[in-house]
Amino acid sequence: MGQDYYAVLELGRDATDADIKKAYRRLALKNHPLKCKEPWAPKRFRQLAEAYDVLSDPMKKGIYDKFGEEGLKGGIPLEFGGENPWTVGYVFHNNPDKVFREFFGGDNPFAEFFAEDGSELILPFGGLRGRGAMKQDPPIVRDLYLSLEDLFYGCTKKIKISRRVMNEDGQTSTIRDKILTIDVQPGWKQGTRITFEKEGDQGPNVVPADITFVVQEKLHPRFKRANDNLTYVATIPLGKALVGCVVEVRTLDGRLLNIPINDIVDPKYCKVVPGEGMPLLQDPRRKGDLLIYFNICFPKKLTRDKKMLLKSALLS
Repeated sequence: MGQDYYAVLELGRDATDADIKKAYRRLALKNHPLKCKEPWAPKRFRQLAEAYDVLSDPMKKGIYDKFGEEGLKGGIPLEFGGENPWTVGYVFHNNPDKVFREFFGGDNPFAEFFAEDGSELILPFGGLRGRGAMKQDPPIVRDLYLSLEDLFYGCTKKIKISRRVMNEDGQTSTIRDKILTIDVQPGWKQGTRITFEKEGDQGPNVVPADITFVVQEKLHPRFKRANDNLTYVATIPLGKALVGCVVEVRTLDGRLLNIPINDIVDPKYCKVVPGEGMPLLQDPRRKGDLLIYFNICFPKKLTRDKKMLLKSALLS
């Protein structure tokens, strides 16, 4: 069963935005590791931050309320079609201090940090980070979904991000948009990582996080990738599997290949077509292979005469 963010904040499902803010304020102050010395405090503080990160964002809250944690983190189908028919799943940035700092004010995140009895909690010099040391926020990791055509030809992707930028006074900040440009190279594979250094939120005594995009391959209607090779499944009747045929394959670059099959095709047979796979990253002029597998369709019934012919041809 998925995580119940409302229960984490000790709220019911009918909680308002004000209720959510109030609950996070109270529980974050109570369970902050600098105040609460229990061994479970850091984990509890992180859970509170993740719950607030989701429930304070109308879009994430809407997805969570309707589809639960599984839908929020795994992605949900979009109402209208597009190149990527699923939303990108939510990934918590795993930095509860960042949520705490932004909630209590980026300029002075400890201005409202008081003990439950109303007395001010005295913090070490430098706040959470100790002795004024500059510490970089954890990297922000996002998936970048690309089609096989994108990875075959290469392309340019522009991604708009919103981040907190420090103003000239060095104390206040503003949310601003920025366009990040990714030049996709022919032959990139799933799992390729592209990092933009220090493009995360800016803040006092904070080194902005790196933003990393991880390539994910979209499903393709005809091909499946296997390293630098492409696999294709051709459906042929039993007769052609026995006597031979020509298989037509439309390539990623639009050419129509006519591949002669002269061997007897059994269920494990694979036809290798050299040089018709994906570009090699180190030398895009060279390509992997096209591997053709076969789905053999057997007849549902045979007439008596056809059975006699087959017995004569195959069993004599």
